Amino acid sequence: MKFHQFASATLAVLAMSFANIGMTADDHKGHNHEDKKGGEHAHDAKPMYGGIVSVVKDVNYELVVKPDTITLYITDHGKSVNTKDASATLTLLSASDKSEVKLVPADENKLQAKGTFKVDKGTKVVASVATGSKPQSVRFTLK
Repeated sequence: MKFHQFASATLAVLAMSFANIGMTADDHKGHNHEDKKGGEHAHDAKPMYGGIVSVVKDVNYELVVKPDTITLYITDHGKSVNTKDASATLTLLSASDKSEVKLVPADENKLQAKGTFKVDKGTKVVASVATGSKPQSVRFTLK
């Protein structure tokens, strides 16, 4: 084999290798875990229960707020997270008020509180959610 044939073959192999690396990097459906801001995946943030979704470390937290009930659903890649031993504390922050709400397990993948809640549009909610490991901070803004 002549040098230029060897060089051409080597370049072809290298080109295919780099093309394969590019395809492998793209196998994760258009996102890079290293570049996500605050651990969020915007494409995963679709409400399943009619609430507001926040994604932290690949876990979806969906907050459904009503004047008499606040529910937090937790799913991981579409699968329910067992909330049997979980808990959460919500801090509700409005322009003129601050209150705390404790959520307790209510079903397979939800934590809930019943009562009377001041839940106006624009209220910010900071949740501290404990599902076994260290508590996770999750933020929402009511619409």
